[in-house]
Amino acid sequence: MVYKVPFVNYPEHYRRMWDEVIGAISEALSKGDLLLRGQLRQFEEGIASFVGVKYAVGLNSGTDAMLLSLKAAGIGPGDEVITVAHTFVASIAVIVFCGAKPILVDVGEDMNMDVEQAEQKISPKTKAIMPVHLNGRLCNMKKLMKIANEHDLVVIEDAAQALGATFDGKKAGSFGLTGCFSLYPAKVLGAAGDGGFLTTSDDETNKNTRLLRDHGQDRKTGEIFFYGFNSRLDNIQAAILNVKLKYLHKWIERRREIARIYHEGLSDLTKVKLPQPPTSKGPYYDVYQNYVIRIKDRDELVEFLEQNGVETIVSWRIPNHFHPALNLKHFKLPNTEELSNEVVSLPMYPELADDQVHYVIDVIHNFYEHK
Repeated sequence: MVYKVPFVNYPEHYRRMWDEVIGAISEALSKGDLLLRGQLRQFEEGIASFVGVKYAVGLNSGTDAMLLSLKAAGIGPGDEVITVAHTFVASIAVIVFCGAKPILVDVGEDMNMDVEQAEQKISPKTKAIMPVHLNGRLCNMKKLMKIANEHDLVVIEDAAQALGATFDGKKAGSFGLTGCFSLYPAKVLGAAGDGGFLTTSDDETNKNTRLLRDHGQDRKTGEIFFYGFNSRLDNIQAAILNVKLKYLHKWIERRREIARIYHEGLSDLTKVKLPQPPTSKGPYYDVYQNYVIRIKDRDELVEFLEQNGVETIVSWRIPNHFHPALNLKHFKLPNTEELSNEVVSLPMYPELADDQVHYVIDVIHNFYEHK
């Protein structure tokens, strides 16, 4: 189906910077710079500066950013890590892959971790808390860091959806021991395929995660310090990302402008719950990785939008703790379960034109006018 408003528009995204991207790829190939070379170092330095940390480590995915962070923090069998269920399954899987036990807590109205519940779940076995900054909005990191410090817990931020978002003027990925980011193509900053990175200001964590991403080896000395992984961000992707990094501020502002249009156009619909509108006041600066609304008749609206040429995405129709194979059914998370029945993501990307946004708004109004 050819959508009037696609959920993402990769062709248009690359059309706008085609010559720059092809030039960057050509330069890397002509030099034979494929792995662990200058383009990667340039990206790591640039993105570390953007986040406001000492180091960034380029990896093959956001999943590995979390996995290597937990490994570097010494998380292993017998440990517990507190996180949420309203997230992509990778946030939970990496805890299991370390041999640790995931402890799931519910989320609040902003779809982020209920910090008070997290504190209640701390036990003698708890070693880390992993908040998920969902949809481009941070968890309440002031409260969470206070709790973590009082209980001597490691904080690993799953910031895959929050690059550029801030809380009290401090960026996602700069609060915890590490911040973990995905470079999946549809992200605020996306690669042309899979990719990720972690951020840290801790010297030892930087050193160990660089070893972990490359089989635990020091390529200069040849020494292998421990068993590691093959998790390098390649230089072709880094070259593309270096081009894109120049546009990141502009893209974030455009996302916030689209969010403002959605909010103004949909705020009169009492049956639709909207995310907080963009503001420069208060502690939150949101980047709107996704524009997620909540409605009781979600599936009917999704079908109506589809019929009218609007592509949407419903994330996590089945809550993670409802999947029998994951062995998480003992958790009771009513807000998470309610969200899974109500959320839908509307088109949100910088290339989205104002008239397309207004069309989506009109279709949603038409849906309620005909009910």
